[in-house]
Amino acid sequence: MIDTPETKPFEPTIIGFTCNWCSYRAADMAGTARMKYAPNIRLIRLMCSGRLDPMFVFKAFAGGADAVLVSGCHPGDCHYINQNYKAMRRFQLMKRVLVQMGMEPGRLKLLWASAAEGQIFANEINKFVAEVKELGPMNWKGPDVPLLAEAAKEEVPA
Repeated sequence: MIDTPETKPFEPTIIGFTCNWCSYRAADMAGTARMKYAPNIRLIRLMCSGRLDPMFVFKAFAGGADAVLVSGCHPGDCHYINQNYKAMRRFQLMKRVLVQMGMEPGRLKLLWASAAEGQIFANEINKFVAEVKELGPMNWKGPDVPLLAEAAKEEVPA
């Protein structure tokens, strides 16, 4: 039997924004220790989760991502003192905006993982992929699709 788009099981595409100091290193630890986690996630390393511009998340969704993961150091352990608290506040704001745009809030996840928590990182990725598979493909046709697409075309300063 040949897999066609109608018969092929849904495999979500997830964009993961990770902190250089903790969560990216947790992903690296999981990989070097050969811990198994779903290959559905595409990691993008940031110096800090507090540097994540919300437009990066909106651009990921406009570009076809089925879900987005934001990951950083545990609160209180940020290498840049309190930037992960900024990330937490932005995460709550982004979640509210996505809900207002007609998306399921479960498509955006926040994960705290230290560099030593490779197994936790791998387990959370697997859990998130399963949750997104249950939600299904992002067939979002909300009223603001052209607005989001236009916003995503703009260059976002770093």
